Amino acid sequence: MPENIPPDLRYERKMLNAGTLLAPLPAVMVSCGTAEKANILTVAWTGIICTHPALTYISVRPSRYSYNIIKETGEFVINLTTSKMVRETDFCGVKSGKDIDKIKKCGLHTAPSFKVNAPVISESPLSLECKVKKTIPLGSHDMFIAEIIAVNVDGRYIDSKGKINLQQAGLMAYSHGEYFSLGRKLGSFGYSIAKKGKKKR
Repeated sequence: MPENIPPDLRYERKMLNAGTLLAPLPAVMVSCGTAEKANILTVAWTGIICTHPALTYISVRPSRYSYNIIKETGEFVINLTTSKMVRETDFCGVKSGKDIDKIKKCGLHTAPSFKVNAPVISESPLSLECKVKKTIPLGSHDMFIAEIIAVNVDGRYIDSKGKINLQQAGLMAYSHGEYFSLGRKLGSFGYSIAKKGKKKR
């Protein structure tokens, strides 16, 4: 081992088999269908892939009940989850909407979206209304690439200046099969290069 490595970094690295060990990730609840017949699917394989246009994705197994709903309607809503929603989030990831009304079973509530037919989950602090642009078969999962056509936010988290303050929502994350609440704020984007006296914390 090179001598210039600090003592606290002098440990042996291990190689594991290739796998999906990117963490943490958001554990989101994806609502689909219509207000009259909606379903919820929990996914962690999601993220942002482009700013302009605003594009996101979810990767879903074709065997999932929600898969055909999304294929047929061409839309879905990504609902962010909080620590208070952890049991419901887990339940909607392991149970199938083919067998049970997950919304009713979990005691969740839905509300109309602004621009899509799929409803938002009222308990979610922020929901992304999405229209599918492309479906890519990848293997175990198909990726739905979608445009975010509306951001639906609980007004409690928007301050008088119009800024979204999601740190107050108690968001949670998913890491290698476990759920975690997000911790304290460490900094804001760009704070590392901010001029002295104008630190972004």
